Amino acid sequence: MDSMKGKVWTFRDCIDTDVIIAGRYLRTFNPEDLAAHVMEAEDPEFSSKVGKGDIIVGGWNFGCGSSREQAPVAIKTAGVSAVIAKSFARIFYRNAINIGLPVITADIEVDEGDILEVNIEDGIIINETTKKTFKIKPFDAEMLDILENGGLVNQYLKNKKEV
Repeated sequence: MDSMKGKVWTFRDCIDTDVIIAGRYLRTFNPEDLAAHVMEAEDPEFSSKVGKGDIIVGGWNFGCGSSREQAPVAIKTAGVSAVIAKSFARIFYRNAINIGLPVITADIEVDEGDILEVNIEDGIIINETTKKTFKIKPFDAEMLDILENGGLVNQYLKNKKEV
């Protein structure tokens, strides 16, 4: 998997799925509609400011709350290439991997606006703004395969075709 590189958007501890995408927007299954309202409760302008490839860095317990799958879908569809946090709610972590959104557990030093380069295969995060390097546990081959295929369902369909 190629490195991801993007601008950092920082968020506090305990960002729950209602903050990521409010319940009032769950009447649609259109990912673009969800992305238009992503992180609105924390930053009403976030969806218009975030760029393709940008990276969210959160604190402890990112994605807590309900098990809504729309939360990682909204983040990914908004263009975010990865979410890094000190810890994740288990169901959010699994939902993110299932749709092909890399989620990385790490405690790194960043400021909003910094530029990060993330290589989950080699286990390295480089803050290009401060020139600091952080080691993370590299993702294993199976996890990389799921992410490279765009999620668990896509990986299954690919493997089914190969049989």
